[in-house]
Amino acid sequence: NGGYKPVPERSFMHERDGAIIIQFSIRIDRNTTSITTINMACTLNRDDPLGGLPPKHCLNGGYKPVFTNRLQLEEALSFCKTTLENNLKENVNLVRVSAPLFVTRASGFNDNLNGVERPATFEPRDFPGTHLEVPFSLAKWKRWALHYYGVEAGKGIVTDFRGLRCDDDVDFTHSLYVDQFDWEKHIAVEDRNIDYLKATVKAIYKALYDTEQAVCKKYGIDAYLPEELTFATSDDMIKEHPTATPKERENILCEKHKAVFFIGIGGMKPDGQLRHDGRAPDYDDWITERPDGGHGLNGDLLLWNPVLKQSFEISSMGIRVNPEVLLKQLDLCGVNERKEFVWHKMLLDGTLPQTIGGGIGQSRTCQYLLRACHIGEVQHGWYNPKEVEILKKDGIQLLGLGEFDADPSAKSS
Repeated sequence: NGGYKPVPERSFMHERDGAIIIQFSIRIDRNTTSITTINMACTLNRDDPLGGLPPKHCLNGGYKPVFTNRLQLEEALSFCKTTLENNLKENVNLVRVSAPLFVTRASGFNDNLNGVERPATFEPRDFPGTHLEVPFSLAKWKRWALHYYGVEAGKGIVTDFRGLRCDDDVDFTHSLYVDQFDWEKHIAVEDRNIDYLKATVKAIYKALYDTEQAVCKKYGIDAYLPEELTFATSDDMIKEHPTATPKERENILCEKHKAVFFIGIGGMKPDGQLRHDGRAPDYDDWITERPDGGHGLNGDLLLWNPVLKQSFEISSMGIRVNPEVLLKQLDLCGVNERKEFVWHKMLLDGTLPQTIGGGIGQSRTCQYLLRACHIGEVQHGWYNPKEVEILKKDGIQLLGLGEFDADPSAKSS
């Protein structure tokens, strides 16, 4: 009688054919257990104790860092980020605003990602029982911020977001530490369509392309990005490559076109399998039918990485849910209780504006622009200490790690 709401009990992962399979059990009633299998666009092999290392061709002398002087590297990182932010603000009409490092659990402002990840949580000393969470991203907060700052249609905001993802992969492209340009733009109701999405994506790609041109000119690096971006849909790629994993489909596209915006992320195929990667139900619109017959007004910006020789995600973005779509996606994901959160009530009653938004990984972008084979070369993170030592012996230095015999960053007493 509504006294029980199904939630994931425990998640675990294993590898199959180069893709990572996430499985979690959900109690349907007192006598039944259902197992859901989800294909994710990921390559980390958790059965390999050194699975977070870069591809083999980057090891044993196969890769040479562009920068060996750490201070020069830091100057280059600053140049990459400043240039990209300025280009984004100009191309997409964004204003830089400050952002929170934590939000209250009760507000519903945190991004739920795939719905199984644990947020970094703490209680203020003098307010026991108050749960504060470090956001995974500012996907929801930014939409509220547009309302809070009174941003008019056609204009948006961008933040220098820093967060933690305790359950994220720790490998050569993923980190527990997240830094990204989180942006959101107020749009008119009539702009909730695929043409507006593509126009915005082109403006963002132009910002990235111009940034690469500036970085390569300044530091003597060969430019790689094509001037024009290719658009593709997950629906078409599934039809063309029905047996391929999500990551394999991305590799096929990116190796051919070098830069691709992959439309239609989230939601299930008719067979119950995830269409292509996961999305939370309360920010991107992944169910609205497009003129091409596919579904979803969102996507990922993917590049072919010439160092890693694989697809490389730089950004996720999309047109956000309106009240009607929010209700449908909450119901599809079985999380209708979220309607009682503050943020969701503000969206459903029309307080929050219609928007488009996304996040552009800062360290991920710097890893690409500076041709680094490991994300730890361009950010102070934490990685498998055994892998850190292997990389160090191979001349690949991760920022701040591997400097001591007993590395104080590797283990707590």
